[in-house]
This record gives sequence, C-alpha cells and structure tokens, in this order.
Amino acid sequence: MNIEDAQKAVDEWINEHGVRYFNELTNMAQLTEEVGEVARIIARRYGEQSEKESDKDKDLGEELADVVFVVLCLANQTGVNLQEAFDRKLDIKTKRDKNRHKNNEKLQ
Repeated sequence: MNIEDAQKAVDEWINEHGVRYFNELTNMAQLTEEVGEVARIIARRYGEQSEKESDKDKDLGEELADVVFVVLCLANQTGVNLQEAFDRKLDIKTKRDKNRHKNNEKLQ
C-alpha cells in the first residue's frame, strides 16, 4: 500500500468507526504520546536503560504503526497529500545529500 492509499484507508476507517477526526491539537498530543511509546521501547530495548518486565511484550512495530496512523490523520485533516510531500522530500534529500553520507568519515 502506498502512502496515498494509506491516507484513504485511514479516512475510510475514521468515517466508519471513528465518527470524526479528533481536532488537530488532540491529534498532535496523541502523536507526541505515540512517539513517546516508541522512544520508551527503543531506550529500554536498544539503549542503556533496563527493560521493565511489563515492557518486554510491547511490540515496536505496533507502536510505529500508531505513529503512522496519527500522522496520516493529521495529513488528512489538514489537506496534505503526504505521498506528494514525501516524494518531494525524498527528491530534495537525494539532491542535497547525494554524497554527504558517503563522504562522512564517522560512517565508514
């Protein structure tokens, strides 16, 4: 599924099951919360913090999907075509950083 199709699928889900979109500020707060959940897993599973027993069953993929879902909601409700925006961003990054990372001694 491409991003455009994902935006449509989220919109259909919201209209069928969610009644309506939460307002943008509520979705921004939800996005922050979801990113925090991703950060907690990363910090404890891959970082130096020890992982609590209650966190060991948390699914990183599911938490990342929560982030994507809320981002798609925000894109839909603000009129952003995320597929076009992502394609433009990838093009910009490709032109700007074409050799930047290849020449970075820290990545060798």
